[in-house]
Amino acid sequence: MSEARTMTEAEAARDLTAFQRNILIILSKEPMYGLAIKRELEEYYGGEVNHGRLYPNLDELVELGFVEKSELDKRTNQYELTDEGEAAVFDQFEWALSKVVTDEDRAEDVRTLVDEQL
Repeated sequence: MSEARTMTEAEAARDLTAFQRNILIILSKEPMYGLAIKRELEEYYGGEVNHGRLYPNLDELVELGFVEKSELDKRTNQYELTDEGEAAVFDQFEWALSKVVTDEDRAEDVRTLVDEQL
C-alpha cells in the first residue's frame, strides 16, 4: 500500500467498496466459481455485471487476503472466503446493526428477518 502507515485488516475491510462487500457476502454462503458469483450479483443488482468489473475486484479481494482463489480446472477458478473475509462480513453486520437496532421494536424486526432466513 502506498499510504504512510499500514492499514489493519479491519481498516482495509472498512475501506472496501459496496461491490466488494457484496462479493464477500455472496461467498459467505459457500465457495463459488466466478460465473456463479456473477449470477448472484446480477440477481441482486437486477442487471448485467461485466467481467471487467468482477474479476479485478475478486483479484483485489484475494490480494487483501479476504478471499482465497484456487483452480477447479484449467479454465475455472474457485473463490472462497478466508477467515479474514468472514471477519470483514461480520464486522460490517455488527456496525450496521449498531445503527439500525435502536430499540426493542427494531431488534424484533431484525430477529424476524433472521428467522425468515432459517
